[in-house]
Amino acid sequence: MQEEKKGILSALGAYIIWGIFPLYWKGLQHVASEEVLAGRVIWSFILTLIFVVILKQGKMLLMDFKQLWQHPKSFWLLVTAAYLISLNWFLYIWAVNNNHIVESSLGYYMNPLVSVLLGIFFLKEKLSKAQVMSFVIAAIGVLILVISYGQIPWLSFGLALTFGVYGLLKKKVLVDATRGLVLETFFILPVAVAYYVYVYLHGNISFLHTDMKTDVLIIGTGIVTAVPLILFATGAQKIPLYLVGFIQYVSPTIMLFLGVIVYGESFSGIDLLSFSFIWVALILFSITKIIEVRKSKN
Repeated sequence: MQEEKKGILSALGAYIIWGIFPLYWKGLQHVASEEVLAGRVIWSFILTLIFVVILKQGKMLLMDFKQLWQHPKSFWLLVTAAYLISLNWFLYIWAVNNNHIVESSLGYYMNPLVSVLLGIFFLKEKLSKAQVMSFVIAAIGVLILVISYGQIPWLSFGLALTFGVYGLLKKKVLVDATRGLVLETFFILPVAVAYYVYVYLHGNISFLHTDMKTDVLIIGTGIVTAVPLILFATGAQKIPLYLVGFIQYVSPTIMLFLGVIVYGESFSGIDLLSFSFIWVALILFSITKIIEVRKSKN
């Protein structure tokens, strides 16, 4: 019971931090999204590498890399996953700094449903009638938004799809969460460093050229990336998957609150109607998942 409590608190902590990310990215609104992403990659690599060394897992990290190198399929799956999560990070940073937090929250509400769809197509997973119904309800919610906006919410779909495919690829490559982050950021590191060299040569760099606050926030991107990931990995190991599924809705809910209440983004009656359909779909889907898990235990 004590372990489960620790797991719930760890997972909750991870999703709360992910939920309040907009507050952090807004502090870097004056920095180009590309530079924020490059800084996040570089400092995530440096700080998680230091953390792995402190934990005395350096040899294990080298073993992970050797094993991946000996299995080209797994190696390239992780490389692809690394670039997908980078694209997800970029879309999110850009969305927050261009006042699309509400649309971002929709993407992360849609993410569990997208992940399940990917599971159906690529892992041949089956859905119950109630779960199919939840997808129909969610689709109606998205359709209302499409008709209302007059266009497809590409940003929401982009966030949901990149994170969903990233999760699918990560399922196929079993690597420790923290060491995995070191490897993923290592694969993107050359691109991030090359970008920094490019903007430095063209005089458009913000890091070390603006103020101390900007420098600290850019370095801190490594910490705010690594900490929730470690908390999530700890939590996921100690509590059932369906409970993790429930807790994950904390993040987009906080994002939605920040977007509407704190930053005054538009949230009309049509938006509320659309989100309501998606919330009902997620509740129905989660309840059926819990029932499935309990039945399988009996």
